[in-house]
Amino acid sequence: MTGYAQSRTEQNGWAVRVSVKSVNHRFLDLKLRIPEGFDLYELRLRQIVRERIHRGHVEVTLAVDQAKASAVQVNKDLVRSYLNAAEALRQETRAATDMDVVALLRLPGVITGAGTAVPEAEEAQEQLGQVLDTCLREALAKLDEMRRAEGQHLSEQMRSRLVNISEQSERVRELVVTLRPAYARRLDAKLKELLGGLAIDPSRLAQEAALLAERSDISEELDRLRSHLQQFGKLLDGAGELGKKLDFLLQEMHREANTMLSKTPGVESEALAITGLALEIKAEIEKLREQVQNIE
Repeated sequence: MTGYAQSRTEQNGWAVRVSVKSVNHRFLDLKLRIPEGFDLYELRLRQIVRERIHRGHVEVTLAVDQAKASAVQVNKDLVRSYLNAAEALRQETRAATDMDVVALLRLPGVITGAGTAVPEAEEAQEQLGQVLDTCLREALAKLDEMRRAEGQHLSEQMRSRLVNISEQSERVRELVVTLRPAYARRLDAKLKELLGGLAIDPSRLAQEAALLAERSDISEELDRLRSHLQQFGKLLDGAGELGKKLDFLLQEMHREANTMLSKTPGVESEALAITGLALEIKAEIEKLREQVQNIE
């Protein structure tokens, strides 16, 4: 599910900012952006995210500074090395060069400060780690609030689709009862056309019509579809990781809808009506499958 949250905190002499962004994804795809040199905290931060988020493309960005401004230090030896290299290049290429102090200060490693490095003492490292943990958990809590609001809206939409599928299924169930007489009429007309008006045994006609109706019976598919709808609704009422379970149920519902279509041939008005309803059911299921990809 989509969402964005940010948290800031100042503790133990450190100023920390964490931003978390998530978008829809079938699995957990976590990208962690942390300042250079802070890699020792990566595993613990990843574990915190995995405890709260199980599905989605998640980007976590971390910024760390000292809470109090520290003195800026210039690496003069490195500056001299840059200048010597520039002078050597100028002599080799005979290119004119204008030394810009501001440009020199922007070169990598020229300016250093106490707030850009992880403390060396283990105790201080752990204190900073706790600050990072707290800030990340706060950002994830805010993200959960946003995702929960989106989830509530999504749940209402899905329940509405479940009602539509249930109503269409019951209409199909009513039409199924009318199929046997429709098959009998169709068979009778076909035989009369082939036999040239000869008499037809009514019992034999009824038997053949019953066989056709039995081959096209979709009562079991309708019963299973009803059961899947009930289970789907119960899962929406529950908690925990639902996405994969709902996705599996929708695969089964899709299979039942396909079977209904394949077992309802013919051009009778009743069969055509069932086909139309089954197509509508499939369309609703497809929309549900798209929405389920957003659910964790």
